Amino acid sequence: MGFFDQLRRDIKYTLTGIKLTRRLAREGPDNPRTVADLIDEWAQKQPDAEAIVFEGRSYTYAEYNAAGNRWAQWARSRGLLQGDVVALFMEDRPEFLFCWLGMAKLGVCTALINNKLRADALAHCINIAKPKLIILGAELSQAFATADGLIKPAAPVWCEGGEVAGTKHVNPELEAQPNDPVGPEVRPDLVGRDILFYIYTSGTTGLPKAAKFTHTRFMSGIGAFSIGAGAKSGARVYVCLPLYHSAGGVAAIGVALFVGGTIILKRRFSVSEFWSDCRTHRVTQFQYIGELCRYLLNAPVQEGETDHVIQSCVGNGLRPDVWEPFQKRFAIPHIVEFYAATEGNASMLNLDGYPGAVGRIPPFLKGTSSHLKLVKFDIETASPVRGDDGLCIECDLDEPGELLGQISDEPGRTFEGYDTAEATNAKILRDVFAKGDAWFRTGDLLRKDKRGYMFFVDRIGDTFRWKGENVSTAEVAEILDVFPGIKEANVYGVEVPGADGRAGMASLVGGEAIDLNAFAAFVAEKLPVYARPLFLRLSPEIETTATFKHRKVDLVKDGFDPGKVHEPLYIFDKSAGVYVPLDEAMHERLKSGAVKF
Repeated sequence: MGFFDQLRRDIKYTLTGIKLTRRLAREGPDNPRTVADLIDEWAQKQPDAEAIVFEGRSYTYAEYNAAGNRWAQWARSRGLLQGDVVALFMEDRPEFLFCWLGMAKLGVCTALINNKLRADALAHCINIAKPKLIILGAELSQAFATADGLIKPAAPVWCEGGEVAGTKHVNPELEAQPNDPVGPEVRPDLVGRDILFYIYTSGTTGLPKAAKFTHTRFMSGIGAFSIGAGAKSGARVYVCLPLYHSAGGVAAIGVALFVGGTIILKRRFSVSEFWSDCRTHRVTQFQYIGELCRYLLNAPVQEGETDHVIQSCVGNGLRPDVWEPFQKRFAIPHIVEFYAATEGNASMLNLDGYPGAVGRIPPFLKGTSSHLKLVKFDIETASPVRGDDGLCIECDLDEPGELLGQISDEPGRTFEGYDTAEATNAKILRDVFAKGDAWFRTGDLLRKDKRGYMFFVDRIGDTFRWKGENVSTAEVAEILDVFPGIKEANVYGVEVPGADGRAGMASLVGGEAIDLNAFAAFVAEKLPVYARPLFLRLSPEIETTATFKHRKVDLVKDGFDPGKVHEPLYIFDKSAGVYVPLDEAMHERLKSGAVKF
């Protein structure tokens, strides 16, 4: 990178950073302006502007706001008060947005329940929210029935979109509500630090936790995403990610709401319909997460896939091997990768589209970003390394370490925590750089280069140790992903009887298209011995969460046991230098410790 290229990037970061800092300063925790006020303001400024487009129907800002008012009037009639909680279990459709807006107008917290959950997991998420009542989308009535008898204490269930046995039908009551505005006078004590949502963790490592999401977090967050995306008045944002998650339900819709733009809402993500939707609705921005871009890149070429007016896309989890091919094939002018967590206070934006980076802290701005630190981390003890003085040690350049965010009352640096004190305290690290300080633990390993670019390395717990070396599952997966025939690779560590640490295993999607002999040679060329997967599992697809994060818990539990895995398994034969089938006889030898590594 030349001097002037770097100078232009530094100037862009500085100017955008100033905008973001000013935005955060305006949205403090004691600010009485809330999300409800934002929609109210747009309804007054541009009542006839298009707010939401969904399955052939368009809603203006006036209609959006009016729908929220009816929900608020109904909630008041049911005795809901500021600080109460309702649980919302509904597919992605406008009524989802109308409902939580109505609750926000009263200061009621909406627990956004993952609509993919069933039975015990569904009941768990509702139970920990302790809702006064439950709003059920009629389309999910059968899914909701799987938790019958598990929700304790039972709460009244109001069904939207149809009559369902055992529930009360909310639509007739909504239609009977007056059109009177519900303004700030009904929420005089509501301020930014009050809870807008419960948004749940993905549950990749256990049952989900309910993260507290405040009005301030929403208002400051949508400002950051909009500024980063370069969104202008008239922006048309394609939202195909779940509304119960912060990616779809905050970042994506927030880009539109911040500038008074239009939300192009999709019930669910579709590879085959993505680009035609973008053309039809004149989409200017979209939100990505996880493997969405990889799915689009792996799809056959479609006619007109570059015939769009997209200006930028914003998201996280775009792997380096996908970034540039995706941007080139689909003619995306600007990609804004970010790093953040729903509940966390450690966030950053890659504003200049540098491939692979999740953000940047320019050397000349490091003093203003002192609330973000990378600390040395011990994989074996799963804890930060402390020096003789008992304090943590900052990482050197290009050294992976855990990212921490200092907790304070300053905008953007608070940590509201979860539904329980135990879960909240588990994410706080104390006495980090001074006695008495407190920092949010992201649970992620990152590294920073000399120019200040930050790169995601791996999730703590995913990185494992083998042959005395640390192995990053994310970095190994990035290398395996480029091998011909592999559509996706999910890498994890498994325990081997008689061996210390965990050995590498990879679940590969690609089927018979993968030449395993050539793959073995590729692995030997590209990876050091300790990082090469010893076991392979050929899978028809990678199991992911609803937001496309790879699930590894079940894969680790299954390991390389043919009795549990009904997919082809292979083990690396060191003497032959190839992967060979792993059958019951080989598995017995492994269990007995007869096979040495």
